[in-house]
Amino acid sequence: MNGLVDTLGDDIAATVTHLLNFPDLTPRRVPTDRKSPIASSTIPTDVVELENEYVFYLDVPGLSKADVQVTVEEEQLLVVRSVRKRKREDGEDEGCKILRLERRGRENLQRKFRLPEDADVGKITAKCENGVLKVVVGKNPPPAKGKTVQVKIA
Repeated sequence: MNGLVDTLGDDIAATVTHLLNFPDLTPRRVPTDRKSPIASSTIPTDVVELENEYVFYLDVPGLSKADVQVTVEEEQLLVVRSVRKRKREDGEDEGCKILRLERRGRENLQRKFRLPEDADVGKITAKCENGVLKVVVGKNPPPAKGKTVQVKIA
């Protein structure tokens, strides 16, 4: 039964992603081993399309702007990532052994989005405030419609 629920959830997510034309390219299954160099977590995201821009709201609690990197790869692939090192708390010695960490978010975060054809990668801005990263991607104006000329038949 659990496999059926996972399959239905994946199908619904794929349909919504297809309808919004913002495919999420982050792997669905990532290693959970915290020591694995490729272990990562996805970033919860809302995407809004406005008349002249696309706006991405990404939850990045506890991260500063210095901890987050926003890039465009392969001309139309928006990539948001963070690699943050855990800082020692007061009273922790060099030799202490960490038994459990729950109150800090994941250290390796990454999310990729294929941008639509009309996205202008030259007009991207980002702002990190109160645990929310806002990425604004401008839109190129729609192509001019061809002019229709009436031709008289002789």
